[in-house]
Amino acid sequence: MLKEFRDFISKGNVLDLAVAVIIGAAFGKIVTSFVNDILMPPIGILMGGVDFKDLSVVLQDAVGEVPAVTLNYGMFIQNVIDFLIIALCVFLVVKVANNLSKKKEEAPAAPPAPTKDQELLSEIRDLLKERK
Repeated sequence: MLKEFRDFISKGNVLDLAVAVIIGAAFGKIVTSFVNDILMPPIGILMGGVDFKDLSVVLQDAVGEVPAVTLNYGMFIQNVIDFLIIALCVFLVVKVANNLSKKKEEAPAAPPAPTKDQELLSEIRDLLKERK
């Protein structure tokens, strides 16, 4: 069982997937920082100084030590913007990859080399032409 696990882990696809997940997580943090720290503050200023993190609806007020129950739609808006930016980036990467693969497919393929039978038949044809 240990050998099978080692073989599974050492396959290239699994390692590529692990690298992709790690890079994807790091990319997600970058996009989240971009949205929270760069994109949303100017949008908040344009909307009259609104901080999207603070946008919420109080469903139940705080009672004693029990905190208030709120519906934080501002955080939801930020997460939707995060998602849209990540989806756009993934779309662009896939589009570039598809364009590259199309260019490879469009390259004209060299005609296949003649088989030995075809070469022999060509030689026989040439010899018959010479005899005439």
